[in-house]
Amino acid sequence: MGQTAPQFEYGSGESGSGHGFDGGAGFSPVGRSGLAVSIFADRGYLRAEMAEDAAAAGLRVAQTTDLARLLEPGDPPSLPDLVLVDCPVIDGAELAALSRLDLRASQAGSHLVVSTSMGSLDEVFGCLDKADTQILVTPSRADRVIALGRVLARSGNRVRELSEEDRLSLLRLTEQVSQIAHKLEKLSSHGAAETPGAFRFENQAGYTAKVDAKLDPQFDGGSDRLVRASRPPLPDPRLVRKIIRQRQLRARFFEGDLFADPAWDMLLDLTAARVEHVRVSVTSLCIASGVPPTTALRWIGQMTDAGLLQRVDDETDRRRAFITLTDKAADAMARYFSELGASAASLV
Repeated sequence: MGQTAPQFEYGSGESGSGHGFDGGAGFSPVGRSGLAVSIFADRGYLRAEMAEDAAAAGLRVAQTTDLARLLEPGDPPSLPDLVLVDCPVIDGAELAALSRLDLRASQAGSHLVVSTSMGSLDEVFGCLDKADTQILVTPSRADRVIALGRVLARSGNRVRELSEEDRLSLLRLTEQVSQIAHKLEKLSSHGAAETPGAFRFENQAGYTAKVDAKLDPQFDGGSDRLVRASRPPLPDPRLVRKIIRQRQLRARFFEGDLFADPAWDMLLDLTAARVEHVRVSVTSLCIASGVPPTTALRWIGQMTDAGLLQRVDDETDRRRAFITLTDKAADAMARYFSELGASAASLV
C-alpha cells in the first residue's frame, strides 16, 4: 500500500501517489475524534467528497489516493483507524488486494468501509470476512455519512447494553433516518453532510441468548442450545414461494416502502431455498429483501449477529460466499409454519 505524502490540497480532485490532508475548506487537519482515515478511490471528485465528509465528521484524513496503491507490493507499517475504499468494478488483482487489506485490518483492529456495485457485490462480499467491514452498494453521499457515523459510534464505546427489543427498534429507526437522509439529499446537495452518527448501536454480548429465548423457551441444561429433537419439518417451498409472490404483489398497488419488512422477506426466501437445496448469494438475498442493497446488507449483518443467518464460503471458489439460515432460525421457521397449519396458505 502507498505511503502518505505530506500534503493534499483539499478539493483539487487530482490523483496522485498519495496525499496528506492539509485541512482545506476550513477543516482542521487534526480531527476532533482523533481517528485517522485513508481513502482509496479512482474518481478524483469522489476522493475529495469523502475527504470532506470525513473531516466534517471529525476524522483526520491521513491519505487519499487511487486504487492502484492497494496493488503495490509491500505494506505500510500500520493501518489507520478507518479505511474507505471505492471499487465499483473490480478485477482479480484488486480482489486479492482487498483480501489482504481485510486480513490486515482484522489484525490491526481497523474499520473498513467498502463501496461497490451490484455487479461486483458477490465478489467483494466473498473476500471480506475478517475485519469490521461495512459494504455499501452504489451508495449516495448520505449512505457514506451514515457509515462514518457507525464507525464513530463503535470507536467511542458510547453504546449501552441493548435488549433485543431496543436493538430491533433502533435498527428500524435508523433505517427511517437513512430514508429521510436520502430524501433530504434530493432536495439539497448539502443536506446529507448533517447526518453523521445516525447509527448508535453495537453488537452486545448476551444478545443472541435473548433471541434464543424468544425463539424457543426450551433449553438444554440451562444453555442456549435449542432442543431440536421435536422440530417439525420445514414448510413446502411452493407454499413459501406463493407467500413471497403475494407479498411482492402489494408493491403494484401501494408504495413499496409502506410494507418494507426485509428481515421477514429474507427469512422466507432462505427457508424456501433450504428445502430446495439451493444456495443463495448475497446479491440474490439483497434482491429478495425488497429494499436497497446497502439497507439489505445492514439487515444481513444484524441478523447474522443475532444468530439467524450465517455466511458459508463456496468450497469451489473462495472468492464467493453464500448466506443460509442457521439451525436456530430453521427451527423457528419450522415451528412457526407448524403453528399456522393449514391457514398458512392464506397468508399475504
